[in-house]
Formats: sequence, structure tokens, C-alpha cells
Amino acid sequence: MSLSFANSIAVQSRARALVPLCVGAGAYLFFLYVGDTLLQDSDSFWQIKIGQWILDHHALPYTDFYSFTRPGAPWVSTSWLSQVAFAFSYAQWDWAGPVILTALAVALSAAILVDLLDAHLEMPRSVLFAMLAVVLSLHHILARPHILALPVMIAWVGMLMAAADRRGTPSWAWLPLMSLWANLHGGFVLGLALIGPMAFVALWGLESGKQVRLLLRWFLFGVAALAACCVTPYGWRTLLGATNILNLGELLTVISEWSPVNFASFNAFEGALFGLIALGLYRGLTLSPPRILLILLLTWMALSHVRSIEAFAFLVPLVLAKPLGEKFPLQQQDAQGGASWSARYITATGALMIVAASWTSTSLFMSHHRFNFTMDQTPVAALDLLEKRGAQRIFNAYKFGGYLIARDIPVFVDGRAELYGEKFVMDFFNATEGRKPALLPGLLDEHKIDATLLVADSPGPQILDHLKGWKRIYADDIAVVHVRESADGSAATAKSK
Repeated sequence: MSLSFANSIAVQSRARALVPLCVGAGAYLFFLYVGDTLLQDSDSFWQIKIGQWILDHHALPYTDFYSFTRPGAPWVSTSWLSQVAFAFSYAQWDWAGPVILTALAVALSAAILVDLLDAHLEMPRSVLFAMLAVVLSLHHILARPHILALPVMIAWVGMLMAAADRRGTPSWAWLPLMSLWANLHGGFVLGLALIGPMAFVALWGLESGKQVRLLLRWFLFGVAALAACCVTPYGWRTLLGATNILNLGELLTVISEWSPVNFASFNAFEGALFGLIALGLYRGLTLSPPRILLILLLTWMALSHVRSIEAFAFLVPLVLAKPLGEKFPLQQQDAQGGASWSARYITATGALMIVAASWTSTSLFMSHHRFNFTMDQTPVAALDLLEKRGAQRIFNAYKFGGYLIARDIPVFVDGRAELYGEKFVMDFFNATEGRKPALLPGLLDEHKIDATLLVADSPGPQILDHLKGWKRIYADDIAVVHVRESADGSAATAKSK
């Protein structure tokens, strides 16, 4: 009787191990179904283009060769590995490739979070936290490198948090994870920045003698992590390139994903903040000062830049997991579950069935669905006209830059803001968004612009309508085209290349 009961517990334990995989499969299928929503940012175009260049040339870019305003300027791609992955998948399956990669990355992120939280929380609570994290991140789940790096971020911070919870130091065996992150996306600097606060979580409450020894071990780990992030083709320049974006000053308030959170209307992040406060008040959670500091840091990041909301959503639960687990202890321990052969059989069979079902669903869905990029990012007709007229120096809207690069047309500006610098891009935005319209004629003359391609509902086209020497020749719901007028008042035709 007792043996039968023990086997039942083992089987339940192994079946519970399938929950993270089930959560991941559910997230994957959901984002596969809504895959077109992942293709809403024109940066995906130039990310894929750079990845294809790397594959074609078996080398990495060190200078810019896509713009006519910064040709030859120093520039390194801190997301080169993600770009190669996106380019390869795109070459094989068109836009379905990047969509599947992105959906897999989100699925892996949710599964890893559930698995990490399972060490302290009941499974329903772990799943709920993962679902809330995905919902909070919906606005920034796009086919871009930061999503491929998301599961690495969660695994890295989860490892740091686990070491801090047990009052130990992270294993150096995890350092390759930092190297992988540094090759996938420049956000790895967050992983470095969190080592210090995590160390203080581990040190809190220890005797002074033990604190010194533990702090030294964490310091050495931090130095090793810093070295690990330089294990890229660019070496130490990876660290420099990743931090350049943070030096753009006022420009970060203009680029939508770097702008502060807008509380003019109620949103999911606002609800999450209220929920976090309510949880602490209702459950009477008592956190150590270092954990409070961590939560405040992640909250400040999310308030400062909307793109940091996913870090808040996926990492705050890791900080809260141990205190919540101590408040509501797990009802049973599953330590004996690993010895049962039948339990292992159930786990392996279940995992294979979940993977097979996901693969079959993917094949069936892709057989009758073709993924398409969001139209307002792709001014196809307007650009066709400009190519036909032989326009060579196009003053393009910021969000059209990626599409122009995809069509091998030199750009005035694109999403690589760190390449152009704060003043250049701010002058562009001020001139085209109506803040300082007097700047526009100077920019057009300085860069010898022969045609403009601006967003239809922006102030720029209206300013150009009243600017002497320029004539509107095309407009649709996406873009407006202006060209220089010739001496007789007709639209000038650019010389062919």
C-alpha cells in the first residue's frame, strides 16, 4: 500500500514537471496564431539585412554602409547572432521564420520562469505569474533580437537569485550564459548591473566575517562575468557598443520604446503596479532592504522606458518568489519523485506528445496562412515611384528606414540611433514633427536631398506643402512624397544613378 502511494506521488511529481513545457507550448501556439502582430517594427528589416550580410560575407560590420549621411562611420552590431538567426530563418521560410523564432523565444521565457518559480511557489501561482509577465510584455514582443535574448535574461537572473537565496555565490559554470547574451543583444548590461544588488541580497543578515568572504566571491564572479561578456567577435567593443544607446540623452524621450510610461489612460503596467502594492499590503509581505531595492530598481527602469516593462514583468516575480514561498509553504516535497521509472516514462512521453502536437499545429497553420509585415511600415507604392524617378538622396521618415535598407536604398536615418547621435536625430524629429519647422529647409539643403518620404499623418508633409521649392507628387494612407521643383515650377526628375 505504501509502495503504491509512493509511486503515485512520484508519477504526480513527474507530471508536474511537464507544466512548464505545457505553458511554453501554449505561449508558442498563441504567438504563432497572432504572428502578424510580431511584424510591426521596421527595425526587423535592417536586422535581417545585416544578418544576411554577415552570412554572405562571413564577417561582421565595423562601419556603416546603409546610410548616405554616415557612410563609413564606426558602428558595431551588438545583436549579430540574433540577426544571423533571423536572416537564416527568413531565407528558409520567409516571414514565417522570424515569427516562429520569436514565438519559440517567448515560449521558452515563460517555461523557464515557471520552472524557476516552482522551487518556491505552488504551480498555479507560478503559471499565473508567467501569464501576467507575457501580458505585460505584449507591446514589446516583436520579431527583434531583444526577444531572442529574453529567455537568457530570465535564466541568468534566476541563477543569480537562486544563489542569493541560498546565501552562496553563483557557479562559474553559468558564465557562458553571459557570453551568449552578449552575442544576442546589448541588453546584457542589465545582467551585469544586477550582480551587485543580488550580492547584497545574499549578504543581508550574515555575520560581518562571512559577509566579507561572500562579498569577495561575488566580486570575483562579477569580474568574470564582465570578461565573459567580451567573448564576442567584437571583444571589449561589445560593451562599448551596448552602452552607447544609453548616452543619447533627450533622444530617448522621443523614440517610442525608450520613452517614459504614459499614465494618461489606464494600462496593464499600471494595473500591475497596483496589484504589486495590494499584494504587499494584503499579504503582509516583509522584504529585506536589498530585495526592496531590486524591486524599486526594476520599477524605475520600467517607468523610465516602456521597453523595460518586460524586465519588470519577468524579473520581479523571481525577487518575490522566496518571500512568497515562505509565507505560503509548499504542501509537499517532491524529492522522492526522481526514482520511479514509471514517472520518468510519463514525463518523457508527455514531453514528446506536447512537442509533436506543437509541431503538427505549426505545419497545419503554415500550410494555409502567410505572414505579412504591417503595411504602415512599408511604403511600397511611394518607394516604387521614387525608384522610377531615380531619386538618390531620400529624406525618409525614421520608421521607414528599415524598409529602405531592405530594398538596398541608402537611408537618411533609420533605427540605429546610436550611429547617428543625439543631435542629428533630434534635429530630424524637431524638423519633421513640427517642433522646430525652421530646421527643415537647412537639413534638406545641407544633405542635398532630392526627394522626401514622410509619414502621411505627420506634420512634415504639411510643412513641405508650404515650403518654397518643393512639390507634393504622391500621397496615400502610409506615406507622402515631395520632390524639388525645377525652375519652371514642375517637379524635378533626379538623375539616374
